[in-house]
Amino acid sequence: MISMKYINVNKRVGLISWAVLMQFPILHSPFAVSDAAAQGVDPVIMTINGQPVLRSEFEYSYNKNNSEGVIDKKTVDEYVDLFINYKLKVAAALDAKLDTLTSFKNEFAQYRDQQIRPSLVSDADIEAEAKRIYESTKKNIGPDGLILPAHIFLHVGQKATQEEQDKAKQRIDSVYNALKKGADFAELAQKVSQDMGSARNGGQIGWVQRNQTLKEFEDAAFALKAGETSKPVLSPAGYHIILMKDRKQLEPFDFHRENILKFIEQRNIREQIAGQKIEDMVKQSGGKLTKEQIMDARADSMQALDPDLKNLIREYHDGLLLYEISNRTVWEDAAKDDAALEAFFKKNKKKYNWSEPRFKGMAYHVKNQEDVKGVKDCVKNLKFDDWADALRKAFNNDSVIRIRVEKGIFKKGDNALIDRDVFKKDTTVTEVKGYPIDATYGKLLKKGPEDYTDVRGLVTADYQEMLEKQWVSELRKKYAFEVDKEVLKTVNKH
Repeated sequence: MISMKYINVNKRVGLISWAVLMQFPILHSPFAVSDAAAQGVDPVIMTINGQPVLRSEFEYSYNKNNSEGVIDKKTVDEYVDLFINYKLKVAAALDAKLDTLTSFKNEFAQYRDQQIRPSLVSDADIEAEAKRIYESTKKNIGPDGLILPAHIFLHVGQKATQEEQDKAKQRIDSVYNALKKGADFAELAQKVSQDMGSARNGGQIGWVQRNQTLKEFEDAAFALKAGETSKPVLSPAGYHIILMKDRKQLEPFDFHRENILKFIEQRNIREQIAGQKIEDMVKQSGGKLTKEQIMDARADSMQALDPDLKNLIREYHDGLLLYEISNRTVWEDAAKDDAALEAFFKKNKKKYNWSEPRFKGMAYHVKNQEDVKGVKDCVKNLKFDDWADALRKAFNNDSVIRIRVEKGIFKKGDNALIDRDVFKKDTTVTEVKGYPIDATYGKLLKKGPEDYTDVRGLVTADYQEMLEKQWVSELRKKYAFEVDKEVLKTVNKH
């Protein structure tokens, strides 16, 4: 099948392209060729509805859909008909002006721009942003630099009684006295600190800068030299004893460069830079250019130099059109046309016969014996599709779940209870906890489905396939197409 995931349109915007290229030039590849030269090495392989298709486009599609791992690989000759059908459907979508829909334009532009926008951002742009982030961080850290404190923390609630406050003070003082006598700070932190996160690390918090912690904690910590321990400090959270593990100034840019570059990619800052560049270009044009025009021009210039990108964008463009026209012509209407599906089923009923009986009904589990009959009475005069809603309203409409139900069309092996009670198989049924009474209700269908809804998925798929064939046949009569057999022979051989 032709992939519908991607695609292209080559809009000519004249001087706009030049304006964009002047601001964001693309380095010319030594392998790039002009459109005129390209025609000599990339001949027209077929013409569909008056539109030429170059060999490169056909090769791109063929190779992508017949790559390693594809089960149903096609020969080039076999693939030609599939490709023609694909292009005929796109032609029908264009005739229907589906490419003028706002929904189509927005979705296509969104995908295309995802491919184009990264090219607006150079390595120099990323480097400059990394340095900006570094300088901003350095400024925020300020002259006091960074500290690496550890603390032992005892919580004192905002509404603690005087007695609770006194107990906490007495305990923190005893911890401080133990430290003065030589107790190991990390061991004490692990044993008594109520900051569980840091306690596991011997009380160590991590590198801290100004304005990142409680003011009382911060003032005491920044006053310490490396290796010094504070007296107990009271903050709105409780008591702290702080050990200053280390202090430093922020390392040079090169030390942090790689981590800053990772941060830029993780936070999608590259996309923000691209967006800002486009905004700047609109301003520089004095309002003569829109964002859309800028991206159109950029896409044109990049596709002219990159055939793979051109094919990728074209594939998405055509794929969107193919999906929309197929959905309107075949899929959506067919899936909703109950009368047509029923008629199709009746005409082809033998096709859906089963090799063994099926049970159309439900296996259910209840708490009380009265509900066994109540369930049957609830659904006996209803359509099968309405059972679930009726049962939910009658038995499970409040906080008390009175029944557990599994509804469907079952063959042997699908459900142990149905296997035992309907198909009379010797099997073990696992009791549903809290619902000790088991029962079944429904009918045994020996030959096949009694209604198209019993096999709706299969019938819908077959009906859609029929409509698809009819549609393709009509398109082949409506639109002219011609294949150059000699060029076709050269596919993947030039």
